Amino acid sequence: MNDFSKIDEILSYWNLTLTIEQKEQLTAYHALLCEWNSFMNLTAITDWDDAVLKHYCDSLSVYLLPWFQQNVESGISVMDLGTGAGFPGIPLKIVFPNLKVTLADSLNKRIKFLNEVIHQVGLTDVETIHGRAEELGRNEKYREKYDLCVSRAVANLSTLSEYCLPFVKVGGRFISYKAGNSEKEVHSAEGAVKKLGGRGKQSYHFLIPTTDYSRTLVEIEKIQCTKKAYPRGAGKPSKEPLL
Repeated sequence: MNDFSKIDEILSYWNLTLTIEQKEQLTAYHALLCEWNSFMNLTAITDWDDAVLKHYCDSLSVYLLPWFQQNVESGISVMDLGTGAGFPGIPLKIVFPNLKVTLADSLNKRIKFLNEVIHQVGLTDVETIHGRAEELGRNEKYREKYDLCVSRAVANLSTLSEYCLPFVKVGGRFISYKAGNSEKEVHSAEGAVKKLGGRGKQSYHFLIPTTDYSRTLVEIEKIQCTKKAYPRGAGKPSKEPLL
C-alpha cells in the first residue's frame, strides 16, 4: 500500500480519519488512474504524493464547509459535473460512503474509465452519465434533482453557475473549487447567479494544511427554480457568460 502519512496528517487538521478499507480503495483508484493514463489523457498528476495533495485532499476539502458537514451523513445526492478522472466525486464517495454520487462528463472514454474504477474499487450508489452540461441540465431526469453539485472544472464562475445550478434542488448547494483567491470572479458572477436562482453564501479561501497550496471553495445556495431558458444551447455559456 502507498504511504498515507501525508494524507493522514492533512486530514487530521480537518478531523477526518481514513479506515484501512478507504486507504485500500484510494490505492486501487490511483493504480487504475496510472494504468489508464498510460494510454489516454486523464491527468498530468500521477505521482502519489502530488495526487494526494492536488487530487485527494483537494477533493475532500469541501468538508470544511459547515453545510456539507451538517448534511453529509444523511445520504445527500451529489452531481459531479465535468468530473474528468473522477475528481472530486470518487474521493468524496470513498471517504463519505453515504453519498449518492453522479459523475458526468462529455467524453465517453472518461466514462469508461470511471465505470472501471467503480467496478474495481467496489463502489455502490455511483452513477455515470455521458453528455454535455447544456443537454443534461435540460433533461428532466437530472434537472433540479440534486442536493449538491460540485465542479473542479476550469471555467469562470458565471459559466460554471449556468452549467451547475440547473441540477440543484431549491435549498441545495453548488460548490465550485477554485485556485487561489477568487474574490473578483465571485463578485463579477453575482448577476449570473441571481438570474439562475442562486445566492452566494460564502467564499472559503484556505491553504491545504502543512502546504502552500492555495484554494477557494465558492458556496452558492439555490433559492428558487432556474428559469427554463437556462442552461442555454451548446457553447453559449462559455462563449457569452451571463452578466
